[in-house]
Amino acid sequence: MNLTISPNINLEASATLAINEEVKAMWNRGETVYHLGFGEARFAVHPKIEEALKTNAHRKAYPPVQGIPELREAVANYYGNFLNLDFSAEQVIIAPGSKALLYAVQMALDADVLLASPSWVSYAPQAQLLHKQAIHVKSTSDNAFALELEQLDEALKRCTRPHKLLIINSPNNPTGRVLEPAFLQSLADYCRKHNIIVMSDEIYGKVTFDFEEHSAIKHKSLASYYPEGTIILGGLSKHLSLGGWRLGKAIIPKTMLELTQAINAIASEIWSAPSAPIQYAAVTAYSQDADIESYINACVSLHAARSSYIWKEISKLGIRCPQPQGAFYMMPDFNQYREGLSAKGIHNSKDLASYLLKNYSIATLPSQAFGLADSELALRLSTSFIDLETDEAAKDVLNHWQGDWQAGMSFDDLVKQKHPNTAKMLEQFGSFVEHIQGRTP
Repeated sequence: MNLTISPNINLEASATLAINEEVKAMWNRGETVYHLGFGEARFAVHPKIEEALKTNAHRKAYPPVQGIPELREAVANYYGNFLNLDFSAEQVIIAPGSKALLYAVQMALDADVLLASPSWVSYAPQAQLLHKQAIHVKSTSDNAFALELEQLDEALKRCTRPHKLLIINSPNNPTGRVLEPAFLQSLADYCRKHNIIVMSDEIYGKVTFDFEEHSAIKHKSLASYYPEGTIILGGLSKHLSLGGWRLGKAIIPKTMLELTQAINAIASEIWSAPSAPIQYAAVTAYSQDADIESYINACVSLHAARSSYIWKEISKLGIRCPQPQGAFYMMPDFNQYREGLSAKGIHNSKDLASYLLKNYSIATLPSQAFGLADSELALRLSTSFIDLETDEAAKDVLNHWQGDWQAGMSFDDLVKQKHPNTAKMLEQFGSFVEHIQGRTP
Protein backbone atom coordinates (compact mmCIF):
# COMPACT_ATOMS: atom_id res chain seq x y z
CA MET A 1 0.00 0.00 0.00
CA ASN A 2 1.29 3.45 -0.89
CA LEU A 3 1.43 5.90 1.94
CA THR A 4 3.11 9.17 2.82
CA ILE A 5 4.30 9.91 6.33
CA SER A 6 3.58 13.45 7.42
CA PRO A 7 6.66 15.69 7.12
CA ASN A 8 5.85 16.83 10.68
CA ILE A 9 7.09 13.45 11.96
CA ASN A 10 10.70 14.08 10.99
CA LEU A 11 11.96 12.43 14.15
CA GLU A 12 13.81 9.36 15.33
CA ALA A 13 12.58 7.27 18.25
CA SER A 14 13.41 8.63 21.70
CA ALA A 15 17.10 7.95 22.33
CA THR A 16 16.49 6.63 25.84
CA LEU A 17 13.83 4.14 24.76
CA ALA A 18 15.81 3.14 21.68
CA ILE A 19 18.97 2.24 23.63
CA ASN A 20 16.93 0.22 26.13
CA GLU A 21 15.33 -1.82 23.36
CA GLU A 22 18.72 -2.28 21.65
CA VAL A 23 20.33 -3.54 24.86
CA LYS A 24 17.50 -5.96 25.55
CA ALA A 25 17.77 -7.33 22.02
CA MET A 26 21.51 -7.86 22.58
CA TRP A 27 20.83 -9.60 25.88
CA ASN A 28 18.30 -11.86 24.13
CA ARG A 29 21.06 -12.82 21.69
CA GLY A 30 23.24 -13.80 24.60
CA GLU A 31 25.59 -10.82 24.33
CA THR A 32 27.19 -9.15 27.33
CA VAL A 33 26.17 -5.51 27.76
CA TYR A 34 26.78 -3.23 30.75
CA HIS A 35 23.62 -1.15 30.70
CA LEU A 36 24.26 2.52 31.53
CA GLY A 37 21.88 3.72 28.84
CA PHE A 38 18.43 3.75 30.43
CA GLY A 39 17.18 5.58 33.52
CA GLU A 40 14.61 3.20 34.94
CA ALA A 41 14.26 2.97 38.71
CA ARG A 42 14.31 -0.77 39.36
CA PHE A 43 13.05 -1.38 42.88
CA ALA A 44 9.91 -3.28 43.85
CA VAL A 45 6.44 -1.79 44.20
CA HIS A 46 5.86 -1.00 47.86
CA PRO A 47 3.45 -3.62 49.33
CA LYS A 48 0.93 -1.02 50.47
CA ILE A 49 0.74 0.50 47.00
CA GLU A 50 0.56 -2.93 45.37
CA GLU A 51 -2.31 -3.87 47.69
CA ALA A 52 -4.08 -0.60 46.87
CA LEU A 53 -3.93 -1.48 43.16
CA LYS A 54 -5.39 -4.93 43.83
CA THR A 55 -8.15 -3.43 45.98
CA ASN A 56 -9.10 -1.00 43.21
CA ALA A 57 -8.81 -3.35 40.24
CA HIS A 58 -12.60 -3.32 39.90
CA ARG A 59 -12.63 0.40 39.05
CA LYS A 60 -13.72 0.46 35.41
CA ALA A 61 -15.71 3.65 34.90
CA TYR A 62 -14.18 6.61 33.08
CA PRO A 63 -12.65 8.92 35.70
CA PRO A 64 -12.72 12.74 35.41
CA VAL A 65 -10.36 14.17 32.79
CA GLN A 66 -8.41 16.23 35.34
CA GLY A 67 -8.04 13.25 37.69
CA ILE A 68 -10.12 11.81 40.50
CA PRO A 69 -10.75 14.36 43.28
CA GLU A 70 -9.22 12.11 45.97
CA LEU A 71 -5.92 11.91 44.10
CA ARG A 72 -5.75 15.60 43.24
CA GLU A 73 -6.36 16.44 46.89
CA ALA A 74 -3.69 13.95 47.99
CA VAL A 75 -1.16 15.38 45.50
CA ALA A 76 -1.87 18.94 46.61
CA ASN A 77 -1.34 18.00 50.26
CA TYR A 78 1.72 15.84 49.57
CA TYR A 79 3.61 18.44 47.55
CA GLY A 80 2.37 21.28 49.71
CA ASN A 81 4.04 19.56 52.66
CA PHE A 82 7.11 18.49 50.68
CA LEU A 83 7.79 21.96 49.23
CA ASN A 84 6.31 24.00 52.10
CA LEU A 85 3.89 25.67 49.68
CA ASP A 86 0.13 26.06 49.59
CA PHE A 87 -1.58 24.05 46.82
CA SER A 88 -5.21 23.19 46.18
CA ALA A 89 -6.77 20.28 44.30
CA GLU A 90 -7.99 22.61 41.54
CA GLN A 91 -4.34 23.33 40.62
CA VAL A 92 -3.53 19.63 40.10
CA ILE A 93 -3.83 17.75 36.79
CA ILE A 94 -3.29 14.00 36.57
CA ALA A 95 -2.17 12.36 33.31
CA PRO A 96 -0.77 9.08 31.96
CA GLY A 97 2.83 10.05 32.73
CA SER A 98 4.46 13.45 33.02
CA LYS A 99 5.62 13.23 29.40
CA ALA A 100 2.01 13.73 28.25
CA LEU A 101 1.75 16.82 30.44
CA LEU A 102 5.02 18.24 29.12
CA TYR A 103 3.57 17.98 25.62
CA ALA A 104 0.17 19.35 26.58
CA VAL A 105 1.64 22.43 28.28
CA GLN A 106 3.75 23.18 25.21
CA MET A 107 0.67 22.71 23.03
CA ALA A 108 -1.50 24.96 25.19
CA LEU A 109 0.90 27.90 25.38
CA ASP A 110 1.64 30.17 22.42
CA ALA A 111 5.29 30.55 23.30
CA ASP A 112 8.82 29.88 22.10
CA VAL A 113 10.44 27.06 24.05
CA LEU A 114 13.72 27.71 25.85
CA LEU A 115 15.65 24.62 26.96
CA ALA A 116 18.31 24.65 29.62
CA SER A 117 21.06 22.51 28.08
CA PRO A 118 21.76 19.72 28.46
CA SER A 119 18.11 18.80 28.61
CA TRP A 120 16.10 15.59 28.58
CA VAL A 121 15.81 14.04 25.13
CA SER A 122 12.05 14.53 24.62
CA TYR A 123 11.67 18.27 25.28
CA ALA A 124 12.97 19.47 21.91
CA PRO A 125 11.23 16.77 19.78
CA GLN A 126 7.93 17.64 21.44
CA ALA A 127 8.40 21.28 20.48
CA GLN A 128 9.27 20.19 16.95
CA LEU A 129 6.07 18.14 16.70
CA LEU A 130 4.20 21.32 17.64
CA HIS A 131 6.04 23.43 15.00
CA LYS A 132 7.69 25.45 17.74
CA GLN A 133 11.21 26.75 17.89
CA ALA A 134 13.21 24.96 20.60
CA ILE A 135 16.05 27.28 21.61
CA HIS A 136 18.83 25.72 23.64
CA VAL A 137 20.50 27.79 26.35
CA LYS A 138 24.13 26.91 25.72
CA SER A 139 26.40 25.28 28.26
CA THR A 140 29.66 23.36 28.03
CA SER A 141 31.73 20.89 30.00
CA ASP A 142 33.98 23.80 30.98
CA ASN A 143 31.28 25.19 33.28
CA ALA A 144 30.03 21.75 34.41
CA PHE A 145 27.04 22.13 32.05
CA ALA A 146 25.54 24.80 34.32
CA LEU A 147 22.60 27.02 33.40
CA GLU A 148 23.81 30.64 33.34
CA LEU A 149 21.71 33.79 33.03
CA GLU A 150 24.17 35.31 30.56
CA GLN A 151 23.51 32.43 28.18
CA LEU A 152 19.77 32.76 28.79
CA ASP A 153 20.12 36.38 27.65
CA GLU A 154 21.66 35.15 24.39
CA ALA A 155 18.90 32.61 23.88
CA LEU A 156 16.20 35.24 24.39
CA LYS A 157 17.60 37.19 21.45
CA ARG A 158 16.70 34.26 19.18
CA CYS A 159 13.04 34.15 20.23
CA THR A 160 10.46 35.22 17.67
CA ARG A 161 7.22 34.98 19.65
CA PRO A 162 6.24 37.53 22.30
CA HIS A 163 5.84 34.83 24.98
CA LYS A 164 8.47 32.39 26.27
CA LEU A 165 8.37 29.06 28.06
CA LEU A 166 11.56 27.94 29.81
CA ILE A 167 11.88 24.24 30.67
CA ILE A 168 14.19 23.35 33.55
CA ASN A 169 14.88 20.00 35.17
CA SER A 170 16.35 19.70 38.68
CA PRO A 171 17.78 17.28 39.65
CA ASN A 172 18.89 17.16 36.06
CA ASN A 173 18.72 14.40 33.51
CA PRO A 174 21.44 13.93 32.13
CA THR A 175 23.96 15.42 34.60
CA GLY A 176 22.49 14.62 38.02
CA ARG A 177 23.13 18.25 39.01
CA VAL A 178 20.80 20.36 41.15
CA LEU A 179 19.90 24.04 40.79
CA GLU A 180 20.99 25.64 44.06
CA PRO A 181 18.67 27.95 46.08
CA ALA A 182 20.73 31.10 45.39
CA PHE A 183 20.56 30.47 41.66
CA LEU A 184 16.84 29.66 41.82
CA GLN A 185 16.25 33.07 43.44
CA SER A 186 18.23 34.78 40.67
CA LEU A 187 16.38 32.80 38.02
CA ALA A 188 13.04 33.73 39.59
CA ASP A 189 13.95 37.42 39.49
CA TYR A 190 15.08 37.09 35.88
CA CYS A 191 11.94 35.28 34.71
CA ARG A 192 9.69 37.70 36.55
CA LYS A 193 11.46 40.62 34.88
CA HIS A 194 11.19 39.07 31.40
CA ASN A 195 7.70 37.58 31.87
CA ILE A 196 8.91 34.02 31.24
CA ILE A 197 6.72 31.08 32.22
CA VAL A 198 8.75 28.17 33.59
CA MET A 199 7.90 24.50 33.36
CA SER A 200 9.90 22.92 36.17
CA ASP A 201 10.30 19.19 35.59
CA GLU A 202 10.80 17.87 39.12
CA ILE A 203 10.33 14.18 38.36
CA TYR A 204 13.53 13.53 40.39
CA GLY A 205 12.62 15.94 43.19
CA LYS A 206 12.34 13.08 45.69
CA VAL A 207 15.71 11.67 44.55
CA THR A 208 17.99 14.46 45.80
CA PHE A 209 20.80 13.28 48.03
CA ASP A 210 23.83 14.01 50.15
CA PHE A 211 26.69 12.62 48.09
CA GLU A 212 28.89 11.48 50.97
CA GLU A 213 26.26 10.45 53.52
CA HIS A 214 24.14 8.60 50.92
CA SER A 215 20.96 10.08 52.36
CA ALA A 216 18.00 11.97 50.94
CA ILE A 217 18.04 15.75 51.37
CA LYS A 218 15.41 18.44 50.93
CA HIS A 219 14.59 19.43 47.36
CA LYS A 220 14.07 23.08 46.47
CA SER A 221 11.64 24.08 43.74
CA LEU A 222 11.69 27.26 41.67
CA ALA A 223 8.05 27.57 42.74
CA SER A 224 9.30 28.60 46.19
CA TYR A 225 10.72 31.77 44.60
CA TYR A 226 8.46 32.21 41.56
CA PRO A 227 5.09 30.71 42.52
CA GLU A 228 3.09 32.81 40.05
CA GLY A 229 5.09 31.65 37.04
CA THR A 230 6.19 28.06 37.76
CA ILE A 231 4.38 24.95 36.54
CA ILE A 232 5.60 21.90 38.51
CA LEU A 233 5.66 18.50 36.83
CA GLY A 234 6.43 15.09 38.28
CA GLY A 235 5.09 11.61 38.87
CA LEU A 236 5.60 8.24 40.49
CA SER A 237 8.18 6.75 38.14
CA LYS A 238 11.47 7.68 39.81
CA HIS A 239 11.14 7.79 43.60
CA LEU A 240 8.75 4.83 43.70
CA SER A 241 10.07 2.85 40.69
CA LEU A 242 6.65 2.99 38.99
CA GLY A 243 7.58 4.07 35.47
CA GLY A 244 5.33 1.49 33.86
CA TRP A 245 2.31 2.72 35.79
CA ARG A 246 2.36 5.93 33.69
CA LEU A 247 1.04 8.31 36.33
CA GLY A 248 2.12 11.95 36.14
CA LYS A 249 0.98 15.18 37.74
CA ALA A 250 1.18 18.88 37.05
CA ILE A 251 0.61 21.66 39.57
CA ILE A 252 -0.51 24.85 37.82
CA PRO A 253 -0.03 28.25 39.51
CA LYS A 254 -3.17 29.81 40.94
CA THR A 255 -2.56 32.73 38.59
CA MET A 256 -2.83 30.43 35.53
CA LEU A 257 -5.98 28.40 36.07
CA GLU A 258 -7.09 29.14 32.50
CA LEU A 259 -4.13 26.95 31.50
CA THR A 260 -5.73 24.11 33.48
CA GLN A 261 -8.84 24.46 31.33
CA ALA A 262 -6.77 24.36 28.14
CA ILE A 263 -4.87 21.25 29.24
CA ASN A 264 -8.10 19.54 30.25
CA ALA A 265 -9.48 20.23 26.78
CA ILE A 266 -6.35 18.74 25.19
CA ALA A 267 -6.51 15.73 27.52
CA SER A 268 -10.16 15.13 26.73
CA GLU A 269 -9.31 14.73 23.05
CA ILE A 270 -6.11 12.68 23.45
CA TRP A 271 -5.95 10.49 26.56
CA SER A 272 -9.38 11.00 28.22
CA ALA A 273 -7.99 10.12 31.65
CA PRO A 274 -5.33 7.92 33.25
CA SER A 275 -6.31 4.39 34.25
CA ALA A 276 -8.82 4.44 37.11
CA PRO A 277 -7.23 1.62 39.19
CA ILE A 278 -3.82 3.31 38.94
CA GLN A 279 -5.27 6.62 40.10
CA TYR A 280 -6.95 5.10 43.13
CA ALA A 281 -3.77 3.22 44.03
CA ALA A 282 -1.80 6.45 43.66
CA VAL A 283 -3.87 7.99 46.46
CA THR A 284 -1.99 5.60 48.75
CA ALA A 285 1.33 6.53 47.13
CA TYR A 286 0.67 10.19 47.95
CA SER A 287 -0.83 9.55 51.40
CA GLN A 288 2.36 10.53 53.29
CA ASP A 289 2.36 7.06 54.84
CA ALA A 290 5.42 6.65 57.11
CA ASP A 291 6.31 3.18 55.78
CA ILE A 292 6.21 4.35 52.16
CA GLU A 293 8.29 7.43 52.93
CA SER A 294 10.86 5.28 54.73
CA TYR A 295 11.01 3.01 51.69
CA ILE A 296 11.56 6.01 49.39
CA ASN A 297 14.45 7.15 51.59
CA ALA A 298 16.04 3.69 51.48
CA CYS A 299 15.81 3.60 47.68
CA VAL A 300 17.24 7.12 47.42
CA SER A 301 20.14 6.22 49.69
CA LEU A 302 21.00 3.25 47.46
CA HIS A 303 20.72 5.38 44.31
CA ALA A 304 23.10 7.84 45.99
CA ALA A 305 25.58 5.16 47.01
CA ARG A 306 25.66 3.59 43.54
CA SER A 307 26.07 6.99 41.83
CA SER A 308 28.75 8.02 44.32
CA TYR A 309 30.75 4.84 43.84
CA ILE A 310 30.67 4.92 40.04
CA TRP A 311 31.47 8.66 39.95
CA LYS A 312 34.48 8.22 42.23
CA GLU A 313 35.83 5.28 40.24
CA ILE A 314 35.30 7.10 36.92
CA SER A 315 37.09 10.14 38.35
CA LYS A 316 40.04 8.00 39.46
CA LEU A 317 40.56 7.13 35.80
CA GLY A 318 41.16 10.82 35.10
CA ILE A 319 37.81 11.35 33.41
CA ARG A 320 36.29 14.77 34.09
CA CYS A 321 32.69 14.58 35.36
CA PRO A 322 30.52 16.99 37.39
CA GLN A 323 29.56 15.42 40.70
CA PRO A 324 25.90 14.28 40.70
CA GLN A 325 23.59 15.58 43.42
CA GLY A 326 20.40 13.72 42.57
CA ALA A 327 18.57 11.42 40.15
CA PHE A 328 20.73 8.55 38.84
CA TYR A 329 22.80 10.12 36.10
CA MET A 330 26.15 11.69 35.43
CA MET A 331 27.76 13.21 32.34
CA PRO A 332 31.52 12.65 31.97
CA ASP A 333 33.30 14.35 29.10
CA PHE A 334 36.22 13.04 27.11
CA ASN A 335 37.36 16.27 25.46
CA GLN A 336 40.83 15.93 26.97
CA TYR A 337 41.25 12.74 24.93
CA ARG A 338 40.14 14.33 21.68
CA GLU A 339 43.37 13.58 19.82
CA GLY A 340 43.40 9.92 20.82
CA LEU A 341 39.71 9.55 20.05
CA SER A 342 40.10 11.15 16.65
CA ALA A 343 42.82 8.62 15.82
CA LYS A 344 40.21 5.89 16.46
CA GLY A 345 37.67 7.56 14.16
CA ILE A 346 35.70 9.10 17.04
CA HIS A 347 34.77 12.70 16.23
CA ASN A 348 31.54 13.30 18.18
CA SER A 349 29.55 11.86 21.06
CA LYS A 350 27.54 9.52 18.81
CA ASP A 351 30.78 7.99 17.56
CA LEU A 352 31.96 7.72 21.15
CA ALA A 353 28.82 5.95 22.40
CA SER A 354 28.87 3.56 19.43
CA TYR A 355 32.55 2.76 19.95
CA LEU A 356 32.05 1.96 23.64
CA LEU A 357 29.11 -0.32 22.92
CA LYS A 358 30.80 -2.15 20.06
CA ASN A 359 34.25 -2.56 21.59
CA TYR A 360 33.68 -2.51 25.35
CA SER A 361 30.06 -3.64 25.73
CA ILE A 362 29.12 -0.45 27.62
CA ALA A 363 25.75 1.09 26.65
CA THR A 364 25.58 4.87 27.14
CA LEU A 365 23.88 7.81 25.46
CA PRO A 366 25.63 10.56 23.46
CA SER A 367 25.47 14.14 24.71
CA GLN A 368 24.13 15.23 21.30
CA ALA A 369 20.83 13.55 22.25
CA PHE A 370 20.53 16.06 25.10
CA GLY A 371 20.96 19.19 23.01
CA LEU A 372 24.69 19.75 23.46
CA ALA A 373 26.92 20.81 20.59
CA ASP A 374 28.35 18.15 18.28
CA SER A 375 31.81 19.23 19.40
CA GLU A 376 31.18 18.02 22.97
CA LEU A 377 32.64 14.56 23.55
CA ALA A 378 30.40 13.71 26.49
CA LEU A 379 28.16 10.80 27.46
CA ARG A 380 25.25 10.29 29.80
CA LEU A 381 25.69 7.39 32.18
CA SER A 382 22.69 6.04 34.07
CA THR A 383 23.47 4.19 37.30
CA SER A 384 19.98 2.80 37.88
CA PHE A 385 20.01 -0.41 35.82
CA ILE A 386 23.39 -2.13 36.12
CA ASP A 387 23.36 -5.12 38.53
CA LEU A 388 19.59 -4.59 38.93
CA GLU A 389 18.74 -6.13 35.56
CA THR A 390 16.07 -8.43 37.01
CA ASP A 391 13.39 -7.74 39.59
CA GLU A 392 14.92 -10.44 41.80
CA ALA A 393 18.37 -8.84 41.66
CA ALA A 394 16.96 -5.40 42.45
CA LYS A 395 15.06 -6.72 45.46
CA ASP A 396 18.09 -8.65 46.71
CA VAL A 397 20.47 -5.68 46.47
CA LEU A 398 18.03 -3.33 48.24
CA ASN A 399 17.41 -5.87 51.01
CA HIS A 400 21.14 -6.22 51.63
CA TRP A 401 21.59 -2.47 51.54
CA GLN A 402 18.85 -1.86 54.08
CA GLY A 403 20.23 -4.48 56.44
CA ASP A 404 24.00 -4.29 56.03
CA TRP A 405 24.38 -0.56 55.47
CA GLN A 406 22.50 0.19 58.66
CA ALA A 407 24.86 -2.26 60.39
CA GLY A 408 27.86 -0.24 59.19
CA MET A 409 28.74 -2.09 55.97
CA SER A 410 30.51 0.06 53.40
CA PHE A 411 29.19 0.34 49.87
CA ASP A 412 32.55 -0.90 48.60
CA ASP A 413 31.82 -4.18 50.36
CA LEU A 414 28.32 -4.28 48.91
CA VAL A 415 29.78 -3.77 45.43
CA LYS A 416 32.11 -6.72 45.90
CA GLN A 417 29.22 -8.93 47.00
CA LYS A 418 26.31 -7.74 44.86
CA HIS A 419 27.63 -5.62 41.97
CA PRO A 420 29.75 -7.83 39.71
CA ASN A 421 28.66 -6.05 36.51
CA THR A 422 29.55 -2.65 37.97
CA ALA A 423 33.06 -3.90 38.75
CA LYS A 424 33.47 -5.36 35.24
CA MET A 425 32.07 -2.20 33.62
CA LEU A 426 34.61 -0.05 35.47
CA GLU A 427 37.40 -2.37 34.36
CA GLN A 428 36.21 -1.91 30.78
CA PHE A 429 36.19 1.87 31.19
CA GLY A 430 39.76 1.68 32.48
CA SER A 431 40.81 -0.36 29.46
CA PHE A 432 39.13 2.15 27.16
CA VAL A 433 40.98 5.10 28.71
CA GLU A 434 44.30 3.29 28.41
CA HIS A 435 43.48 2.48 24.79
CA ILE A 436 42.67 6.06 23.73
CA GLN A 437 45.75 7.33 25.56
CA GLY A 438 47.84 4.97 23.46
CA ARG A 439 49.02 2.87 26.40
CA THR A 440 47.50 -0.29 24.94
CA PRO A 441 47.11 -1.42 21.30
